This record gives sequence, structure tokens and C-alpha cells, in this order.
Amino acid sequence: MVTALTEEILPQPFSGTLHRPVVVVGSGPVGVRTVQELLRLNPEQEIIIYGDEPYEPYNRVRLTQMLAGHSTWADVFSSLRLPDLPNLIKRYNCPITTIDPEQRSVVDCLGQTQHYASLVLATGSSPHVPSIPGNRLAGVFTLRNMSDALGLAARRVRTRKTLVIGGGLLGIEAARALQRSHTEVSIIQHGSRLMPAQLDEKGAALIRDRALSLGMKVYLNDSVQEILGERLVAGVRLRSGEEIEFDTVVLATGITPNTQLARKIGLSVGRGIRVNDQLQTSDPDIYAVGECTEHRGQIYGLVAPGLEQASVAAHTILERKANYLGSIAAANLKVIGESVFSIGTVTDDDISNLDSCYEYSDAGGESYRRLVVHRGRLIGAIAIGNWDQLSRVQEGVTYKRRILPWQVARFKKSGDIWPDQQAEEIHQWPATATVCNCTGVSRGALSAAIEGGCNSVESLAQCTGASTVCGSCKPKLSQMLGEAPAAVVSKGRSTLLMLSAVSILLATLLLMMIPIPFSNTVVIEWHISELWLDSFYKEFTGFTLLGLSVIGLLISLRKRIIKITQSKFSGDFGYWRVMHVTLGTVALATLVLHTGMRMGENLNFLLMCSFVGLATVGAIAGGVTAYEAKHPSLNIGRWRRCTTWAHIFLFWPLPVLLGFHVLKSYVY
Repeated sequence: MVTALTEEILPQPFSGTLHRPVVVVGSGPVGVRTVQELLRLNPEQEIIIYGDEPYEPYNRVRLTQMLAGHSTWADVFSSLRLPDLPNLIKRYNCPITTIDPEQRSVVDCLGQTQHYASLVLATGSSPHVPSIPGNRLAGVFTLRNMSDALGLAARRVRTRKTLVIGGGLLGIEAARALQRSHTEVSIIQHGSRLMPAQLDEKGAALIRDRALSLGMKVYLNDSVQEILGERLVAGVRLRSGEEIEFDTVVLATGITPNTQLARKIGLSVGRGIRVNDQLQTSDPDIYAVGECTEHRGQIYGLVAPGLEQASVAAHTILERKANYLGSIAAANLKVIGESVFSIGTVTDDDISNLDSCYEYSDAGGESYRRLVVHRGRLIGAIAIGNWDQLSRVQEGVTYKRRILPWQVARFKKSGDIWPDQQAEEIHQWPATATVCNCTGVSRGALSAAIEGGCNSVESLAQCTGASTVCGSCKPKLSQMLGEAPAAVVSKGRSTLLMLSAVSILLATLLLMMIPIPFSNTVVIEWHISELWLDSFYKEFTGFTLLGLSVIGLLISLRKRIIKITQSKFSGDFGYWRVMHVTLGTVALATLVLHTGMRMGENLNFLLMCSFVGLATVGAIAGGVTAYEAKHPSLNIGRWRRCTTWAHIFLFWPLPVLLGFHVLKSYVY
């Protein structure tokens, strides 16, 4: 049962019944994973977990999604729920204040002492607050925990101009989440590009363009010198000297590991709590995992490495052999609605003269991929936009797989390293290939869980943790279980398919050039041929056709205009797509009435070819889109993308040819 957010969780009274249990300090994702691994390896293990927040464990990764309205409160809490067991005591809202390593005990905020056999510090990190004058004014926020998220959610109702300081992953996602309620949001980054730790110049430029298209303002190569205001935030003064009005400021300037408890008792601490390959600190009975940890001089600010550390620590505590050799930091997230993947050596600052870089961009420039290869082995990759080979790419970078010349050639031509069929067959992936990027669960771990009796996506998630963060890997889990991926719910799919078929039929009739014959008698008072002979009917159908074309163009801009997209009247995109195809079908029917299915000559012939080609490719794109929604297991996404871009490309000659046609008709 998820505890209501408005209800404060009181710490449980000390029972004193457990003797020398494993004590875990920290109820975040890594602390919870440590408990889960201990119970998986030894269901009878006695454990006490302490948390310093008045909430049950929750998924911090989804806080920005919750702010944006893409996740519910229940979604944030459900994936980290711990079972109710007699050998597991949960002490939330009960921070640890002191550790006594000689007595092997901890003291909580109530002054109660708890002995331990092994102690795990999963204390996480705190937001870094830069020493900017005015950083304590009302209206200055960080976004690290549930309290921060609730404060920003309440603030969002009355804020109108918000500045996010920091152009990293968290800063960009926070900016997007805060755009609700028609808030004007700006991002300022002291460097020359957004997401400097994950992207190169080209990738960062695409994300910046995406942010600008969503109505954000982006300031690069500048920083905040002072936050202005007496009691409330009134604006900022930039290093460039410019003063800008803002009523809310969000600090997304990095993290600081929580090492206070470790420092108090003299544990070895650098930037984080230093640990060996078994995650032991300088005291062998005390372990550290997650963002508070420094391993081989490296601190990881992502969830997946912490989850790997939790597993190694649990194995070591229960006297099972395990070593943590470090992680290659991988980011695979939705950033302002765009899929962004980055792993290994990718930035120009880290690439040496011995490294080779290969790039791919689609025709529209909306997706971008980059591979970094060192002496024939893959050491880094960037991808902006969907790519079904990401899991294999991550495995390739992690184990520095060899990239062969023909694979490089295929990548530069198509953007893929492996053939499509090889990429889609998850059962053929190496056992070390990562299926769930958020939790780092491999194909081998999932196969072992299936062999152990997991026969549903839910049981796989509970056993391995896969799909419990963002859920985007659930279709892959379905494939591993031999189930067909669930069909995408696409509103108006049947109507879209029917209208696309009608459009293709009309376009085919026009291309067959079988004209409707003229009347050969004057006995009847009216004949259909008057529609393209009588000047009134000719002008009526002509201007109707022109109007339908303009309306269709305006509808196609719906998803590119931020004020329409965010409006409460925007409606479901599926319905807008059906409306667009409906207008195209009606336009084709009007074209038949306007021309009598005669292709014409010279300029008229070119105009007819352009219009019919545009409508035909658009109808095919609509049909492929509708069919893909019904049959997601088929690899027809490339056909949809190709036909959609061809439809857009074929539009551009139409306005010029229409202009000449109107000019010729009325001037000459």
C-alpha cells in the first residue's frame, strides 16, 4: 500500500528483538536494492533500513515526470515498495545521527541505539548550491527529493517566469516539467553547450534546437552573478551584465555526496566515501554504495552503477564472492520529449588523436548518432532519437567490442551497426547485453529469471528490477517471454486506415488518366462535365481545393507550435492526424471534380503530378502508421519515417506551381 503524501510516516519504536542485523542507512533506490538483494540471497536475513524522509521509498528518477504530469504519485512509489516481513524492519523519517564503529552500532534521531553485524551507507547525495548572492531568497529551489518536487509543484501554479541554472540532464528535464501552466522557462549554462558531460557539439545543438522549439530560452556561455530581490526572487544579474526578471529560480548545478556520517567516524573520504572492489570502506564492517561512494577515484551520479554496487555489497556481506570493477556511465533518458543516449567516451575533450569518430544523421536532421572507435573497438556512442540497437551498442561499449569495416560502412549509410533482424532478436543478444538501461539488468539475468520460473513481465520486474524505473523496456521483456508486444493505442487508427485506402484509390484513378467524357448532346439540361467547363464551377472547385490545401498545412503544424500543443484544446494527436488525412482525401475528390481526371499539359501537368504524388505518399504514410500501431512487432518503422519525410519533401514544389497556375489563369 502506498502511503499518502499528506500523511507523515512516524518512526517505528525500537523493538530490540533483532540481534546484530544488517543495517542499511538510506531508503533511496540503491538502499532499497541492497535490501532486495540481501533478501533474494538469504530470505531469512535480518535487516533494518533507515530513511530520513517522511515518505516510503520512492523513485527519484520520476520526480520530473511527476512534475510534468507524465507519471502519477503511485508510479513514483510503486516500483520501490519493500515487502512486509517479520525479519525486515523499516524505519522511515528516522535519520541516523551517529555511528560507533567500535561497538558496531548506530544511534538514530530519537537517541535509540541499534547494533549491527554489517552496516551499509546508502546516504546518496545533496544538490550542490553555488555560492551566488541571493541563493536563500524565497523562490529559489533545488530538485532532488520529494519535498523539493512538492514545493515546485505548489510554486508552479503562481510562477510566470522561471530560470533553471544548469544545462545538464536534470536542469533540462526540470525546465520541461515546469513549462506547464503556461510558465515561461529559461535555461542558463555557463559552458558552450547543453549536457556537456553526455553530448558533443552536434548532439547538444539538436537538444538546444528542441528546447527552443518548445518555447524555452537558452543562454550559453554565461552564468548568474547574483539573484536579485529583497525577500522574494525578482530576477537575476548575469555575468554579461544583463538583468532579467524572474520570479522563480531552480538550481540544477550538480550534486555533493553525503559523507558527513563517514567523516565523523574517520572513514577514508575523498570526494566520496572511498571503497574497495567489495564496496567496503576503510572499516571492513561498513559498506558504502550509490552516489555517496568513491570507487577507484570515480563518483557515479546515475542510478544504474549504484544498483550494481548494491548487488556486490549484498554478496560480500553474505560471504559470497563478488567484485565491483567500475561502471561505464550510460545515460538513456527522455530529454524534453527526445530520446537521448550517451555512453563511454563521447565528448571532444575526451577523444584522442588515435580515436575515430563516425556520424549519421537522418534526412530531416532530427536524429543523430555518433560512434567513437579506438583501434577498431567501440568505446563510445551518442544517439538522439529512437534507435532499436541501443542495448547492443551499450554492451559493445561496455566490453569494447570490435567494430568491423563493413559495420562502419553500414552505420554511415543507414545509422545501424547490425542488420535489423539481428538487432531485434533479443534472444540472440549476448548474455551481457543490457536490456533495462535504467537498472542495468542484462539479457543473461533475465533469461536466468525466466528459467527460474518468472513467466510474466510483472514477475520479471519484481525479480530483477527491470522496467521498474521508466518502463520503456517492457516490450523487450514481452519478447523474451515469447509474447507479442502490446499494440499501441492510437486513436482513430481504423478511420486513418480507411481514409488512406480511399486516397490511394482516388490517386490511382487520376494517374490512370481515364478522363470523364464531355457531354455529346444538348438534350439534357446539365451534365457533370460543366464542373470543369463552366467558369463558376471551375473557380469554386479551384478555390475549395486551395483552401483545403492551406488548412491541411496548418493542421500539420499543430505539433510544432508550442502554444497549440500545450493548449487544453489541443486534443489527442491521433484525431488531428485523422483530420489531416480527411482533408487530403476531400482535396483529392475535389481535384477530380476540378479536372475531370485530366492531367493537362505543361504547367498543369506538373501541378497535377505534384499534387497526386503528394497525396499518394501521404496516404501511404497514413496507412503504414495505422498498420504499425496494430502490429508493433513488425519492423515497419523505417517505412513510416521514409514515407512521412517523402510527403513533407513533395509538398515544397506545390505552393510555387499553384502560384504560377493562379497567375496564369487570371493574368494571362
